[in-house]
Order: sequence, then structure tokens, then C-alpha cells
Amino acid sequence: MKYKAIVIGTSAGGIEALKIVLKDLEPTIELPIIIVIHIKERTDGFSKIYENLNKLTIKEAEDKEEIKNGVIYFAPSNYHLSIEDDYTFSLSVEEKVNYSRPSIDILFKSAAEVYTDNLLGIILTGANSDGALGIEKINKLGGKCIVQDSEEAYFDTMPRAALKYVSTCDVMSLDSINRYIKKIGGNNCE
Repeated sequence: MKYKAIVIGTSAGGIEALKIVLKDLEPTIELPIIIVIHIKERTDGFSKIYENLNKLTIKEAEDKEEIKNGVIYFAPSNYHLSIEDDYTFSLSVEEKVNYSRPSIDILFKSAAEVYTDNLLGIILTGANSDGALGIEKINKLGGKCIVQDSEEAYFDTMPRAALKYVSTCDVMSLDSINRYIKKIGGNNCE
């Protein structure tokens, strides 16, 4: 399977989980990594948190910005992030979904529509069910789903909710998810 994008959703415990998932990624990664994390603070500080972990460009997604390979994008706090058919981002301040803005479901569903079977969706630790419907959409359109092992998740609600909707998701540790991204990112094949 050839991937064209990776989407990751996380909530409580996600900052620490992402430190493992994003560790030692090289600029040879031939696809974008787009992340929604539920956090009340501004997300422009994420580049500082993760800049020493890998060699990829890390930035906050901007409205109408063209999506580029080898970049890690974070959804801005208090904005829903969607992907448009022309491979650009769209930001909105519509109603919260699952008590959250940004919503993982909104990102995942829009990404599934655009990338269809070339999408990898990953759900990490979190304390609500946001992302479960998005994972279901990714799976329905032929993409691949990975869920963090609930045994190691800081909060297991989000991984368990995703598995309730798509029982065929691969369940992996954070280290295994990191290795998988490295494996598919360089030569971009499974």
C-alpha cells in the first residue's frame, strides 16, 4: 500500500506520546504528518517541544496552505482542521465535536475523502471518543488504521472507542508506531 498522508489524533497524554511517535524521523519521509491534539493552549509552541526529536519541519497548519511532504502539521488550537480536494488545509470555528475544537473526527473524515486508500490514520491516548468515527471512515474508504495499545495509553478511552468502531485496526505500542512510520515513510510502501 502506498500512503500519501498520515493523520494522528490524540488528547490527554498526547504530548508525551507524540515524543515517542515522532522521535528520530528523517526528512526523507515522503508524506505529510497531520496531527490534532486536544489542548487549550496555543499550538505554535509544538515546534519547540518536538524540534529536537527529529529533522522534519514542524509547524501549525494555516488556512489555504498547500500540504507538503516531509512536514509535520499541527491543527491550531480552537480551530477545526480539514483537508480540501486540492490538498490544502481549511480552518473553521464551527461548533465543537465531541466537546473538542479541533476535532479529530473532522480531520480524519476529510482526509479519508481526499486520500481514500492512501491514508494512514493513527489514534493515540485520549479521554474521549473523538476520532472513532474518523477511523471508521478511513477504514471504510480503504485506508489503514493503527491504534495505540490501550495497556500503555495514559488514557485508554480514545483507543478503545476506535477499536469499538473498527475492530480490525492494528494495535501497536508507541515504539512500534514510530518504527512503522519510519518504515513506510522512507520508501513509502508496506
